[in-house]
Amino acid sequence: MNRRTLMIGASAFGIAAFAGGAVYVNRQRTAEAEAAAATAAAAPATDETLLIRPHSPILGPADAPVTLVEFFDPSCEACRAFHPVVEALREEFPTELRVVLRYTPFHQGSDEAVRILETARMQGKFEHVMNALFEKQEEWALHDGPDMDKAWRVAGATGMDIAKGKSDRLLPDITAVLNQDVADLEALGVQQTPTFYLQGRKLVNVSFESLQADIRAAVSAAA
Repeated sequence: MNRRTLMIGASAFGIAAFAGGAVYVNRQRTAEAEAAAATAAAAPATDETLLIRPHSPILGPADAPVTLVEFFDPSCEACRAFHPVVEALREEFPTELRVVLRYTPFHQGSDEAVRILETARMQGKFEHVMNALFEKQEEWALHDGPDMDKAWRVAGATGMDIAKGKSDRLLPDITAVLNQDVADLEALGVQQTPTFYLQGRKLVNVSFESLQADIRAAVSAAA
């Protein structure tokens, strides 16, 4: 066997090994997602009054058969990473899935970001502003201190009335929303963001793949 034959043989072996490895990884991810879904189904349901409040923002049909509650922080990098995954699931299940959002202001400046979102909601621009804050998060949620003036400008770029938003930001109703959400996350023991509850059950060890698998399984079960 000459050197060229050896090289070709080694190359073919490497390609086969890579392909085999890719199949293994995909199978492993699928198995992990299915295991996470089974764990979620076995977990005890949480008191819904702690998960969903009358003031909680709802994305999707209010009467959808599947409910995903997300405790999120506008400043959280992981929340930003999960955001397009949740949005894709909403597009995949436009009538079957509703997403209930709960504020979890763990980071410096996040309470002000919540006030931006709530004043945006008063102006009918909640989703636009939330999407913009996530998209531009790296510009305002700085590690050495948030630039909330920049966050307001990001919100204003969506067409939100910033002057009115700033005048409304300290309204008692908005403060009450913040206080209630903080009280609920403490009662539930939420310690990180994002934290998801599906059909009243807390999801654990959540990945993009496991969240997709859990939602799809829940929609199938509710059909």
